[in-house]
Amino acid sequence: MPRIMAFDYGTKRVGIAVTDPLQIIATALDTVHPKDIIDYLRRYVEREPVEAFVLGDPIQMDGSPSESAQHVKGFSTLLKKAFPGIPQHRVDERFTSKMAHETMLQGGLKKSDRRNKETVDAIAATIILQYFMQTLR
Repeated sequence: MPRIMAFDYGTKRVGIAVTDPLQIIATALDTVHPKDIIDYLRRYVEREPVEAFVLGDPIQMDGSPSESAQHVKGFSTLLKKAFPGIPQHRVDERFTSKMAHETMLQGGLKKSDRRNKETVDAIAATIILQYFMQTLR
């Protein structure tokens, strides 16, 4: 079975998470600079089949798009051009960074590790993917 990939897109880093082949477990995969993401994904998709992309949708508390929504829209366009056969889904990403910090705290990570923004972004992508998987069930 192909995997599902999720992204927590930012202008400095893109957190990436992926399911296992049976689409049961979501796991943090990596954090990549936005300029390198398409090449990274091309290499990944050559090795592993991917069924869908899930993008965190940056929405404000009132439901309107946040300032970073335009960047996610641009990323979505890049993905469509590079991978036209892979469908995209959007998931509300409100609170995912806060949830990622809490997850790291509960997991016993040291304070210095919790400050690592790459780790936060990869965990946020995992939370986005887990939420998407729950909506499928």
